[in-house]
Amino acid sequence: MTPMRTIDSRAEGFGAELDRLLGASPGQDAELDRSVAAILADVRARGDAALIEYTNRFDRNNLAAGELEVPAERLAAAAGSIDRGLREALEQAARRIRRYHQRQRQESWSYDDGEGVELGQKMTPLDRVGVYVPGGRAAYPSSVLMNVIPAQVAGVGEIIMVSPAMDGQPNPAVLAAAQLADVRRVFSIGGAQAIAALAFGTETVPAVDKIVGPGNRYVAAAKRLVFGVVGIDMIAGPSEVVVVSDGTTPAEWIALDLFAQAEHDEDARAILLCTDAEFAEKVKAAIDRLLPEMDRAQTIRASLSGNGAIVRVRDLDEAVAIVNRMAPEHLELAVADPRALLERVRNAGAIFLGCHAAEVLGDYCAGPNHVLPTGRSARFSSPLGVYDFQKRSSVIACTAGGAAKLAGTASVLARAEGLTAHAQSAECRMRRN
Repeated sequence: MTPMRTIDSRAEGFGAELDRLLGASPGQDAELDRSVAAILADVRARGDAALIEYTNRFDRNNLAAGELEVPAERLAAAAGSIDRGLREALEQAARRIRRYHQRQRQESWSYDDGEGVELGQKMTPLDRVGVYVPGGRAAYPSSVLMNVIPAQVAGVGEIIMVSPAMDGQPNPAVLAAAQLADVRRVFSIGGAQAIAALAFGTETVPAVDKIVGPGNRYVAAAKRLVFGVVGIDMIAGPSEVVVVSDGTTPAEWIALDLFAQAEHDEDARAILLCTDAEFAEKVKAAIDRLLPEMDRAQTIRASLSGNGAIVRVRDLDEAVAIVNRMAPEHLELAVADPRALLERVRNAGAIFLGCHAAEVLGDYCAGPNHVLPTGRSARFSSPLGVYDFQKRSSVIACTAGGAAKLAGTASVLARAEGLTAHAQSAECRMRRN
Protein backbone atom coordinates (compact mmCIF):
# COMPACT_ATOMS: atom_id res chain seq x y z
CA MET A 1 0.00 0.00 0.00
CA THR A 2 1.33 3.43 -0.93
CA PRO A 3 2.90 5.03 2.17
CA MET A 4 2.15 8.60 1.05
CA ARG A 5 -1.04 10.33 2.11
CA THR A 6 -3.15 11.99 -0.59
CA ILE A 7 -4.76 15.38 0.00
CA ASP A 8 -6.90 17.48 -2.32
CA SER A 9 -6.81 21.26 -2.60
CA ARG A 10 -10.58 21.23 -3.18
CA ALA A 11 -11.29 19.51 0.13
CA GLU A 12 -12.53 21.36 3.17
CA GLY A 13 -9.71 21.98 5.62
CA PHE A 14 -7.00 21.78 2.95
CA GLY A 15 -5.21 24.86 4.31
CA ALA A 16 -4.91 23.33 7.78
CA GLU A 17 -3.76 20.03 6.29
CA LEU A 18 -1.09 21.83 4.28
CA ASP A 19 0.06 23.70 7.39
CA ARG A 20 0.42 20.40 9.25
CA LEU A 21 2.46 19.03 6.36
CA LEU A 22 4.75 22.05 6.35
CA GLY A 23 5.22 21.81 10.09
CA ALA A 24 6.18 18.14 10.03
CA SER A 25 9.93 18.71 10.42
CA PRO A 26 11.37 18.40 13.93
CA GLY A 27 11.83 21.70 15.73
CA GLN A 28 14.46 23.03 18.10
CA ASP A 29 15.23 20.71 21.01
CA ALA A 30 16.01 22.46 24.31
CA GLU A 31 17.59 19.38 25.87
CA LEU A 32 19.77 18.85 22.81
CA ASP A 33 20.84 22.50 22.95
CA ARG A 34 21.89 22.11 26.59
CA SER A 35 23.98 19.04 25.80
CA VAL A 36 25.62 20.75 22.84
CA ALA A 37 26.26 23.94 24.82
CA ALA A 38 28.10 21.88 27.46
CA ILE A 39 30.34 20.35 24.78
CA LEU A 40 31.06 23.75 23.27
CA ALA A 41 31.99 25.21 26.65
CA ASP A 42 34.23 22.25 27.50
CA VAL A 43 36.15 22.40 24.23
CA ARG A 44 36.49 26.17 24.58
CA ALA A 45 37.93 25.75 28.09
CA ARG A 46 40.12 22.66 27.67
CA GLY A 47 40.99 22.69 23.96
CA ASP A 48 42.59 19.58 22.48
CA ALA A 49 42.12 17.52 25.65
CA ALA A 50 38.34 17.86 25.51
CA LEU A 51 38.28 17.54 21.73
CA ILE A 52 40.14 14.22 21.87
CA GLU A 53 37.94 12.89 24.69
CA TYR A 54 34.71 13.61 22.80
CA THR A 55 36.10 12.31 19.52
CA ASN A 56 37.18 9.03 21.07
CA ARG A 57 33.86 8.64 22.90
CA PHE A 58 31.40 9.53 20.16
CA ASP A 59 33.31 8.28 17.11
CA ARG A 60 34.73 5.16 18.78
CA ASN A 61 38.31 6.28 18.11
CA ASN A 62 41.53 5.96 20.03
CA LEU A 63 43.25 9.18 19.03
CA ALA A 64 46.13 10.56 21.05
CA ALA A 65 47.56 14.06 21.18
CA GLY A 66 49.03 14.97 17.81
CA GLU A 67 46.79 12.60 15.85
CA LEU A 68 43.85 14.88 15.11
CA GLU A 69 45.17 16.09 11.75
CA VAL A 70 45.21 13.79 8.74
CA PRO A 71 48.76 13.64 7.32
CA ALA A 72 49.24 14.89 3.77
CA GLU A 73 50.52 11.50 2.66
CA ARG A 74 47.29 9.87 3.83
CA LEU A 75 45.27 12.30 1.71
CA ALA A 76 47.42 11.47 -1.30
CA ALA A 77 47.07 7.75 -0.65
CA ALA A 78 43.27 8.07 -0.46
CA ALA A 79 43.17 9.83 -3.81
CA GLY A 80 45.16 7.00 -5.33
CA SER A 81 43.10 4.24 -3.73
CA ILE A 82 39.61 5.05 -4.93
CA ASP A 83 38.01 3.47 -7.95
CA ARG A 84 39.03 5.10 -11.23
CA GLY A 85 35.42 5.72 -12.18
CA LEU A 86 34.78 7.54 -8.90
CA ARG A 87 37.89 9.64 -9.33
CA GLU A 88 36.88 10.66 -12.86
CA ALA A 89 33.35 11.48 -11.67
CA LEU A 90 34.73 13.68 -8.87
CA GLU A 91 37.06 15.45 -11.30
CA GLN A 92 34.25 16.07 -13.79
CA ALA A 93 31.93 17.33 -11.05
CA ALA A 94 34.68 19.62 -9.71
CA ARG A 95 35.22 21.16 -13.14
CA ARG A 96 31.52 21.87 -13.59
CA ILE A 97 31.09 23.24 -10.06
CA ARG A 98 34.11 25.53 -10.45
CA ARG A 99 32.94 26.79 -13.86
CA TYR A 100 29.50 27.68 -12.48
CA HIS A 101 30.78 29.39 -9.36
CA GLN A 102 33.36 31.46 -11.21
CA ARG A 103 30.42 33.42 -12.64
CA GLN A 104 29.33 34.38 -9.11
CA ARG A 105 32.46 36.20 -8.04
CA GLN A 106 31.78 39.85 -7.27
CA GLU A 107 34.36 42.56 -7.90
CA SER A 108 34.99 45.86 -6.16
CA TRP A 109 33.44 48.96 -7.73
CA SER A 110 33.27 52.72 -7.24
CA TYR A 111 31.76 55.84 -8.81
CA ASP A 112 32.11 59.62 -8.54
CA ASP A 113 28.82 61.36 -7.79
CA GLY A 114 29.96 64.58 -9.49
CA GLU A 115 29.75 66.58 -6.25
CA GLY A 116 33.18 65.79 -4.84
CA VAL A 117 32.29 62.43 -3.32
CA GLU A 118 33.58 59.02 -4.41
CA LEU A 119 31.56 56.03 -3.25
CA GLY A 120 32.30 52.38 -3.67
CA GLN A 121 32.30 48.83 -2.40
CA LYS A 122 35.42 46.80 -1.66
CA MET A 123 35.17 43.02 -1.94
CA THR A 124 37.47 40.99 0.31
CA PRO A 125 37.63 37.20 0.69
CA LEU A 126 37.42 35.68 4.16
CA ASP A 127 40.76 34.80 5.71
CA ARG A 128 39.98 31.31 7.00
CA VAL A 129 36.93 29.06 6.58
CA GLY A 130 35.98 25.77 8.24
CA VAL A 131 34.23 23.13 6.15
CA TYR A 132 32.30 20.39 7.92
CA VAL A 133 31.88 17.17 5.91
CA PRO A 134 29.94 14.16 7.26
CA GLY A 135 32.14 11.10 7.33
CA GLY A 136 30.45 8.43 9.41
CA ARG A 137 27.62 6.26 8.13
CA ALA A 138 26.63 9.07 5.77
CA ALA A 139 29.75 10.11 3.86
CA TYR A 140 29.41 12.67 1.11
CA PRO A 141 32.47 13.42 -1.02
CA SER A 142 30.24 15.68 -3.12
CA SER A 143 29.89 17.93 -0.06
CA VAL A 144 33.63 18.50 -0.11
CA LEU A 145 33.45 19.89 -3.63
CA MET A 146 30.29 21.95 -3.05
CA ASN A 147 31.69 23.69 0.04
CA VAL A 148 35.37 23.99 -0.83
CA ILE A 149 35.24 25.14 -4.46
CA PRO A 150 33.16 28.31 -3.92
CA ALA A 151 35.52 29.29 -1.11
CA GLN A 152 38.51 28.79 -3.40
CA VAL A 153 36.90 30.81 -6.19
CA ALA A 154 36.25 33.62 -3.69
CA GLY A 155 39.95 33.63 -2.78
CA VAL A 156 39.70 32.41 0.83
CA GLY A 157 43.18 32.34 2.33
CA GLU A 158 42.95 29.01 4.17
CA ILE A 159 40.40 26.20 4.26
CA ILE A 160 40.21 23.90 7.30
CA MET A 161 38.19 20.74 6.73
CA VAL A 162 36.83 18.51 9.48
CA SER A 163 35.25 15.10 8.98
CA PRO A 164 34.65 12.38 11.57
CA ALA A 165 36.48 9.06 11.26
CA MET A 166 34.19 6.41 12.71
CA ASP A 167 36.09 3.56 14.40
CA GLY A 168 39.33 5.30 13.46
CA GLN A 169 38.73 4.94 9.73
CA PRO A 170 38.38 8.18 7.75
CA ASN A 171 36.16 7.74 4.72
CA PRO A 172 38.54 7.30 1.76
CA ALA A 173 36.19 8.92 -0.76
CA VAL A 174 35.91 12.03 1.44
CA LEU A 175 39.68 12.21 1.85
CA ALA A 176 40.16 11.68 -1.89
CA ALA A 177 37.74 14.51 -2.67
CA ALA A 178 39.69 16.74 -0.27
CA GLN A 179 42.93 15.90 -2.04
CA LEU A 180 41.42 16.48 -5.49
CA ALA A 181 40.01 19.81 -4.30
CA ASP A 182 43.45 20.81 -2.97
CA VAL A 183 42.45 21.05 0.69
CA ARG A 184 45.68 21.31 2.66
CA ARG A 185 44.47 20.73 6.24
CA VAL A 186 41.98 18.03 7.26
CA PHE A 187 41.12 16.96 10.81
CA SER A 188 39.48 13.65 11.81
CA ILE A 189 36.90 15.20 14.10
CA GLY A 190 33.14 15.63 13.88
CA GLY A 191 30.02 16.47 15.81
CA ALA A 192 29.49 19.45 18.10
CA GLN A 193 33.08 19.15 19.31
CA ALA A 194 34.40 19.83 15.81
CA ILE A 195 32.21 22.92 15.49
CA ALA A 196 33.55 24.12 18.85
CA ALA A 197 37.14 23.61 17.71
CA LEU A 198 36.53 25.59 14.52
CA ALA A 199 34.72 28.39 16.35
CA PHE A 200 37.06 28.87 19.30
CA GLY A 201 40.29 27.21 18.18
CA THR A 202 42.37 24.72 20.14
CA GLU A 203 46.09 24.06 20.42
CA THR A 204 45.88 22.11 17.17
CA VAL A 205 42.82 23.30 15.28
CA PRO A 206 42.89 26.96 14.20
CA ALA A 207 39.85 29.15 14.78
CA VAL A 208 38.05 30.13 11.57
CA ASP A 209 35.96 33.09 10.47
CA LYS A 210 33.02 31.10 9.08
CA ILE A 211 31.78 27.50 9.26
CA VAL A 212 29.95 25.87 6.35
CA GLY A 213 28.75 22.39 5.53
CA PRO A 214 25.98 19.94 6.48
CA GLY A 215 25.78 17.73 9.54
CA ASN A 216 23.45 15.95 11.93
CA ARG A 217 21.24 17.68 14.48
CA TYR A 218 24.14 18.04 16.93
CA VAL A 219 26.16 19.83 14.29
CA ALA A 220 23.20 22.04 13.37
CA ALA A 221 22.61 22.95 17.02
CA ALA A 222 26.30 23.71 17.53
CA LYS A 223 26.40 25.98 14.48
CA ARG A 224 23.38 27.86 15.74
CA LEU A 225 24.95 28.34 19.18
CA VAL A 226 28.34 29.59 17.91
CA PHE A 227 26.83 32.03 15.42
CA GLY A 228 28.11 35.47 16.31
CA VAL A 229 31.48 34.15 17.40
CA VAL A 230 31.87 32.97 13.81
CA GLY A 231 29.72 33.19 10.72
CA ILE A 232 27.77 30.18 9.48
CA ASP A 233 26.22 29.32 6.14
CA MET A 234 22.77 28.30 7.40
CA ILE A 235 20.98 25.96 9.81
CA ALA A 236 20.27 23.02 7.55
CA GLY A 237 17.17 20.94 8.21
CA PRO A 238 15.99 17.70 6.64
CA SER A 239 16.26 17.48 2.85
CA GLU A 240 13.10 18.21 0.86
CA VAL A 241 11.74 18.18 -2.67
CA VAL A 242 8.50 19.37 -4.23
CA VAL A 243 7.67 17.96 -7.65
CA VAL A 244 5.06 19.71 -9.81
CA SER A 245 3.60 17.39 -12.45
CA ASP A 246 1.02 17.76 -15.20
CA GLY A 247 1.20 14.07 -16.09
CA THR A 248 3.70 14.46 -18.98
CA THR A 249 6.66 12.88 -17.14
CA PRO A 250 6.74 9.07 -16.74
CA ALA A 251 5.24 8.03 -13.42
CA GLU A 252 8.27 5.84 -12.64
CA TRP A 253 10.58 8.87 -12.96
CA ILE A 254 8.44 10.84 -10.54
CA ALA A 255 8.42 7.97 -8.04
CA LEU A 256 12.20 7.64 -8.18
CA ASP A 257 12.68 11.39 -7.76
CA LEU A 258 10.57 11.21 -4.60
CA PHE A 259 12.58 8.21 -3.39
CA ALA A 260 15.84 10.10 -3.99
CA GLN A 261 14.89 12.62 -1.32
CA ALA A 262 13.20 10.19 1.02
CA GLU A 263 16.22 7.89 1.26
CA HIS A 264 18.28 10.59 3.04
CA ASP A 265 16.59 9.91 6.37
CA GLU A 266 13.20 9.49 7.99
CA ASP A 267 12.81 13.26 8.43
CA ALA A 268 13.24 14.01 4.71
CA ARG A 269 10.21 15.42 2.90
CA ALA A 270 9.04 14.50 -0.61
CA ILE A 271 5.85 16.05 -1.97
CA LEU A 272 4.13 15.75 -5.35
CA LEU A 273 1.75 18.47 -6.60
CA CYS A 274 -0.26 16.97 -9.44
CA THR A 275 -2.97 18.42 -11.69
CA ASP A 276 -4.07 15.04 -13.05
CA ALA A 277 -5.88 12.68 -10.64
CA GLU A 278 -5.46 9.69 -12.94
CA PHE A 279 -1.71 10.33 -13.23
CA ALA A 280 -1.44 10.63 -9.44
CA GLU A 281 -2.80 7.09 -9.21
CA LYS A 282 -0.14 5.95 -11.68
CA VAL A 283 2.55 7.47 -9.47
CA LYS A 284 1.14 5.68 -6.45
CA ALA A 285 1.19 2.41 -8.37
CA ALA A 286 4.80 3.05 -9.40
CA ILE A 287 5.73 3.72 -5.77
CA ASP A 288 4.13 0.46 -4.67
CA ARG A 289 5.91 -1.45 -7.42
CA LEU A 290 9.38 0.07 -7.07
CA LEU A 291 9.70 0.63 -3.32
CA PRO A 292 10.39 -3.02 -2.34
CA GLU A 293 13.36 -3.01 -4.74
CA MET A 294 15.07 -0.03 -3.08
CA ASP A 295 18.18 -0.62 -0.96
CA ARG A 296 16.93 1.88 1.63
CA ALA A 297 13.28 0.87 1.39
CA GLN A 298 12.67 1.07 5.13
CA THR A 299 13.98 4.64 5.37
CA ILE A 300 12.08 5.70 2.24
CA ARG A 301 8.83 4.23 3.52
CA ALA A 302 9.20 5.96 6.89
CA SER A 303 9.99 9.29 5.24
CA LEU A 304 7.10 9.11 2.76
CA SER A 305 4.59 8.05 5.39
CA GLY A 306 5.72 10.61 7.96
CA ASN A 307 6.45 13.67 5.84
CA GLY A 308 5.43 12.94 2.24
CA ALA A 309 2.21 13.64 0.38
CA ILE A 310 0.55 13.60 -3.02
CA VAL A 311 -1.37 16.85 -3.37
CA ARG A 312 -4.05 17.06 -6.04
CA VAL A 313 -4.29 20.63 -7.30
CA ARG A 314 -6.79 22.33 -9.60
CA ASP A 315 -4.25 23.61 -12.09
CA LEU A 316 -0.65 24.75 -12.46
CA ASP A 317 -1.50 28.25 -11.23
CA GLU A 318 -2.59 26.81 -7.92
CA ALA A 319 0.48 24.56 -7.88
CA VAL A 320 2.77 27.60 -8.16
CA ALA A 321 0.89 29.38 -5.36
CA ILE A 322 1.38 26.34 -3.11
CA VAL A 323 5.05 26.11 -4.08
CA ASN A 324 5.61 29.72 -3.03
CA ARG A 325 3.95 28.96 0.28
CA MET A 326 6.08 25.86 0.81
CA ALA A 327 9.38 27.52 -0.25
CA PRO A 328 11.04 24.15 -0.90
CA GLU A 329 14.74 23.36 -0.92
CA HIS A 330 14.40 21.58 -4.29
CA LEU A 331 11.67 22.21 -6.83
CA GLU A 332 11.14 20.06 -9.91
CA LEU A 333 8.85 21.59 -12.55
CA ALA A 334 8.20 18.30 -14.33
CA VAL A 335 5.70 19.82 -16.75
CA ALA A 336 5.42 20.29 -20.51
CA ASP A 337 6.31 24.01 -20.39
CA PRO A 338 8.33 24.66 -17.22
CA ARG A 339 9.58 28.08 -18.33
CA ALA A 340 6.01 29.35 -18.34
CA LEU A 341 6.00 28.78 -14.57
CA LEU A 342 9.57 29.80 -13.75
CA GLU A 343 9.06 33.56 -13.50
CA ARG A 344 6.20 33.09 -11.04
CA VAL A 345 8.23 30.94 -8.65
CA ARG A 346 9.46 33.27 -5.91
CA ASN A 347 10.50 30.85 -3.17
CA ALA A 348 12.71 27.86 -3.93
CA GLY A 349 16.33 26.96 -3.30
CA ALA A 350 17.02 25.21 -6.60
CA ILE A 351 14.62 24.92 -9.54
CA PHE A 352 14.82 22.06 -12.05
CA LEU A 353 13.10 22.63 -15.38
CA GLY A 354 11.44 19.80 -17.28
CA CYS A 355 11.34 16.05 -16.96
CA HIS A 356 15.01 15.51 -17.80
CA ALA A 357 16.41 17.88 -15.16
CA ALA A 358 16.30 15.46 -12.24
CA GLU A 359 17.12 16.93 -8.84
CA VAL A 360 19.84 14.33 -8.33
CA LEU A 361 21.87 15.95 -11.12
CA GLY A 362 22.01 19.10 -9.04
CA ASP A 363 23.09 17.08 -6.00
CA TYR A 364 26.28 15.96 -7.70
CA CYS A 365 27.50 17.45 -10.90
CA ALA A 366 25.32 19.95 -12.78
CA GLY A 367 27.29 22.87 -11.33
CA PRO A 368 25.06 24.90 -8.97
CA ASN A 369 25.57 24.33 -5.27
CA HIS A 370 23.69 21.60 -3.45
CA VAL A 371 23.88 23.42 -0.09
CA LEU A 372 20.41 24.93 -0.13
CA PRO A 373 17.94 26.60 2.25
CA THR A 374 15.55 24.17 3.93
CA GLY A 375 12.53 24.43 6.22
CA ARG A 376 10.88 27.23 4.20
CA SER A 377 13.97 29.43 4.60
CA ALA A 378 14.08 29.81 0.80
CA ARG A 379 11.65 32.68 1.50
CA PHE A 380 14.66 34.73 2.62
CA SER A 381 17.80 32.71 1.95
CA SER A 382 19.83 31.50 -1.04
CA PRO A 383 22.06 28.59 -2.06
CA LEU A 384 25.64 28.56 -0.81
CA GLY A 385 27.84 30.46 -3.24
CA VAL A 386 30.99 32.47 -3.76
CA TYR A 387 29.26 35.48 -2.20
CA ASP A 388 29.14 33.60 1.13
CA PHE A 389 32.94 33.74 1.26
CA GLN A 390 33.34 37.41 0.36
CA LYS A 391 32.90 40.44 2.60
CA ARG A 392 31.66 43.81 1.40
CA SER A 393 33.16 47.02 2.78
CA SER A 394 31.72 50.42 1.95
CA VAL A 395 34.25 53.01 0.72
CA ILE A 396 33.71 56.79 0.98
CA ALA A 397 36.12 59.52 -0.14
CA CYS A 398 35.38 63.28 -0.13
CA THR A 399 36.98 66.43 -1.38
CA ALA A 400 36.70 69.44 0.91
CA GLY A 401 33.81 70.76 -1.15
CA GLY A 402 32.07 67.40 -1.25
CA ALA A 403 32.39 66.99 2.52
CA ALA A 404 30.99 70.46 3.10
CA LYS A 405 27.90 69.67 1.04
CA LEU A 406 27.25 66.39 2.87
CA ALA A 407 27.96 67.92 6.27
CA GLY A 408 24.98 70.26 6.12
CA THR A 409 22.58 67.37 5.68
CA ALA A 410 24.36 65.25 8.28
CA SER A 411 24.27 68.09 10.81
CA VAL A 412 20.51 68.56 10.51
CA LEU A 413 19.83 64.85 10.89
CA ALA A 414 22.24 64.45 13.81
CA ARG A 415 20.68 67.34 15.76
CA ALA A 416 17.22 65.91 15.09
CA GLU A 417 18.42 62.72 16.78
CA GLY A 418 19.95 64.60 19.71
CA LEU A 419 23.52 63.59 18.82
CA THR A 420 25.32 66.90 19.04
CA ALA A 421 28.84 65.48 18.81
CA HIS A 422 27.82 63.88 15.54
CA ALA A 423 26.56 67.27 14.36
CA GLN A 424 29.73 69.13 15.37
CA SER A 425 31.92 66.47 13.68
CA ALA A 426 30.03 67.21 10.47
CA GLU A 427 29.93 70.98 10.96
CA CYS A 428 33.67 71.36 11.33
CA ARG A 429 33.93 70.05 7.74
CA MET A 430 31.73 72.91 6.62
CA ARG A 431 34.40 75.39 7.71
CA ARG A 432 37.12 75.04 5.11
CA ASN A 433 40.64 75.55 6.40
